[in-house]
Amino acid sequence: MEDLETTAAYRKVTDHLRALHEPAFGRPHALREPHVTRDGGRVVVTGAVLDELTGLPRTVVYAAEDGELRAVSAGRGSARWARFSPDGGMLAFLSDRREAGVFQLHLLGDGRLGEALPAPEVPGTVEYAHWSPDGREILLGVAGLGAELSGGQGSGTNAKRERDKPSWFPEVDDGTDDAAWRSLWVYTVATNALTRLSPEGLNCWEAGWCGRQVVAISSDAPGEDAWYTAQLNLIDSGGEVRKLLGSPVQLGLPAGSPDGTRVAVVEAVCSDRWAVAGDLLLVDPATGAVQRIDTEGTDVTQVEWLDANRLGYLGQRRLDSVAGILDVPGGKAREVFATELSCSGGTFYAHGAFTSDGRVLTVQDGYELPPQLVLTGEDGREVLASAAHPGTDYLRSVAGTAEAVTWTAPDGLEIDGILCRPAGEGPFPLVVDIHGGPIWAFQNCWSMRLPWVPLLVAQGYAVLSPNPRGSSGRGQDFTGRVVGDMGGDDTHDFLSGIDALVERGIADSARIGLIGASYGGFMSSWLVTQDRRFAAAVPISPVTDWYSQSFTSNISAWGNRFLDADPEQPGSRAHTRSPVLHASKVRTPCLNVAGALDRCTPPGQAREFHQALLAHGVPSVLVIYPEEGHGVRAFPAQIDFLARALQWFDRYMPAS
Repeated sequence: MEDLETTAAYRKVTDHLRALHEPAFGRPHALREPHVTRDGGRVVVTGAVLDELTGLPRTVVYAAEDGELRAVSAGRGSARWARFSPDGGMLAFLSDRREAGVFQLHLLGDGRLGEALPAPEVPGTVEYAHWSPDGREILLGVAGLGAELSGGQGSGTNAKRERDKPSWFPEVDDGTDDAAWRSLWVYTVATNALTRLSPEGLNCWEAGWCGRQVVAISSDAPGEDAWYTAQLNLIDSGGEVRKLLGSPVQLGLPAGSPDGTRVAVVEAVCSDRWAVAGDLLLVDPATGAVQRIDTEGTDVTQVEWLDANRLGYLGQRRLDSVAGILDVPGGKAREVFATELSCSGGTFYAHGAFTSDGRVLTVQDGYELPPQLVLTGEDGREVLASAAHPGTDYLRSVAGTAEAVTWTAPDGLEIDGILCRPAGEGPFPLVVDIHGGPIWAFQNCWSMRLPWVPLLVAQGYAVLSPNPRGSSGRGQDFTGRVVGDMGGDDTHDFLSGIDALVERGIADSARIGLIGASYGGFMSSWLVTQDRRFAAAVPISPVTDWYSQSFTSNISAWGNRFLDADPEQPGSRAHTRSPVLHASKVRTPCLNVAGALDRCTPPGQAREFHQALLAHGVPSVLVIYPEEGHGVRAFPAQIDFLARALQWFDRYMPAS
C-alpha cells in the first residue's frame, strides 16, 4: 500500500472529492455559528471555505442578504464567531489576519460592512466573545499559545511552537507551562481598553455574563483532564471568585440572566470538552439554590437568555433536534420546533441564536439536504441562504439515501441508528460506523459529518451509524449506562444491530466491516476481539491498551473513571477491556490509523494493537500521519486516509 497514489482507490477518492469540493472553491461549503440581531433583521454565519484540496478550510464571516451569503470583512486569514451587540449596532468577530491561528477581536460599527477595526491584542488566542447585557463591554475567553485542545478539536495544542534550540536538544516537560492556561479578559468599547478579569491560578474553560458579573466553568489546573472536575464559579468585576456549583459529572454552557439573578448551566455525563448535552439547571447566585428544568426528554446543548425571564435552549431528543423557550418565573418550557433534520451546523450538537420574539436561527441539514441557514418560529420556517452548489448535487446523486432504524439489544433496550445505503436491493456489504465519545450521537445530517460515509455508499456499501447506550438524546440515565462498562453491554448494542439488518435482508453476513474514531476506534478494535464475523476493520485514533493509556494520555483520569478501573490493580477493567490483551482472538484484518500529534489517544495505542495482531498472524497495517492529531482532518492526508480505508474494505469485503 506504499505507492498509494497510483491505485484505483486513490483515483476514486480524488475524483470524488474534486467533484464535491471544486465547484465550491472560494465559497462556503459548510456553515456554523449562526447569529441574529434581536429584531431578526440582520443575520451572520461562519462559513468554511476551501480554495484547493490542501490543508484545513479557512473560515469567513458572511451576512445573509436577499438569499445570498456576502462576506462581511475583506481582511486576510480566517474570521469566525460573529456576534451582534444587544442593540444590533455593532458586530464583533474574531480573526487571525495578523498571525495564522491566533485570533483577536475585531469590530464593525454602525451596521456597515467593510474593513473591521482591531481591538487591542490579548496575550493568546481568543476562543469566544460575549457582549455584556448593556453592550458596553465584551467578555473574551483567551487561551494561551500552548493550551490543549479537546479531542473533538483535534487534540494537540492550539499553536505549533517553533524550536529555537539545536536539533539534538531534548524535549523537556516538568509538568508546568504558563502558556497552557485559559483566562478571561474584558474589552470596553468606549475606551478601547482591555483588562484581565480572572485571577492567576484559575483556568477558565468557558464563561458568560451574569448581569455585571461573570459565570465560568473553571478549575485550578489547565490540563485537559482538569476540565472533567471543573466547577461553576461567579467572578465579580474585581476578580473575586465564589463557587456556585460542583457536580459529580460535568458542567458546561454557563449563561447568566441579564439582571444577574439567575444562572443557567447544563449538567451532563461527558467524554469530550465542548460536547455537552444534558440536564438544564437554574442556579440562584444569591442562595445557591438549584432548580432542575423539565425539557421533556431533550438533552440540552445550548442556552441563551432572551431577557431576564425567558431562556432559550436547543438540544437533541432521540434523533431529533429541538428548540424551546423556558418561562423562568413559571418554570414551564414550550417547544418552538422539533425536526428530524440536524441543527448542529457541523459542530457536535444543536446550536443556534434567538430573536426577541422567540424565533430561532439555525443551520439545518440532512443526509440529502446541504446546509441551510433557517429562521424558525411558531408561524413556520424561512430559508435565508444555502450552501448548495453543483458539488452538493453530485454528492446527492451518488450517496444513496438515509433512514432511521431501531432494534432491540439483548437486555431489551431499544437502540437507534441511521442507515445509509445505495440504490437497489440488498443484501449489501455493511460497514458499521461507530461514533466517538462515547458521549455523542449521530443524527440524519449532511454526509453524516464523516467523509467516508457517502464515499462508501457511492461504492456500493451500506453504512450503519448506531447510537448505542452512552449516546446523547436519551436522557442521562441512558448516557450513564456506558460509564464503568465500556466494552460491556454496549458491545451487544452493535452486534444486535448487525443481526437485525442481516435478518431484514439489508446486510450480507459474510461482508461486515467496522470503522470509527476515538471511542469508535476503541470499539472497532474491541469488537474484533469479541466476535469473528468481521471481514475488515479500520480503527482510527483508538484506545487499545487502557493500562498504557493511563500513563500517556492527557485525559487518562477520564478514561479510568469511565471504566471504573484502577490500572494498578491486576484484573481491573484497565486490563480486561484492553483489546491488545485479547489480540489472540482476532481473525479480522485491521487498518490501524493514528495522528502523531494526538494527546488524547496517543499513536502508541494504534501501534500496540498493530504489533499484537502481527504477532498472532493477523493481517494488519499501521498508518500514522505526522501532522495530524485526533482524527485525520487536513488535505492531502485525508485523501490518503480515505483511499487506504476504501482499498482495505475493497480487498477484504468487496462491494462487487
